[in-house]
Amino acid sequence: MLDREVAGGTSPSNIFVCGLSQGGALAIASVLLYPKTLGGCVVFSGSLPLSKSLADRIPSEARKTPVLWFHGMADGLVLFEAGHAGCAFLQELGMTCEFKAYPTLGHTLVDEELQYFQQWIKDRLSQGTGVPLLSLSDNRDLH
Repeated sequence: MLDREVAGGTSPSNIFVCGLSQGGALAIASVLLYPKTLGGCVVFSGSLPLSKSLADRIPSEARKTPVLWFHGMADGLVLFEAGHAGCAFLQELGMTCEFKAYPTLGHTLVDEELQYFQQWIKDRLSQGTGVPLLSLSDNRDLH
């Protein structure tokens, strides 16, 4: 899917892979196995599905993809410790991984996460060299 987007003309710096729970695990695995630097990866209440023995297989360009990781400390499905350990592992690899902990949050999303997530992506898009970000609230004709 990532190759198809790039082949279609999308700059890798404009591609963000995001997911919740198992989707978050799939998102981070996709980023770590992709040979190019992407705009970013966002994990909501997920874990890292790769073992440390695979660390040397992670392409150097993939290690440049920034990661934002959200996790609730009251998550009973994917334990907080698993999320925190995943982000710490990425940091050990030299990756940028910002971890946001929410003390009372279980295995779900809250508006505060989504607002931070939105701004985080906007910030990275504004730093890139790809096409400018259009907001649906810009009141422009997108047809």
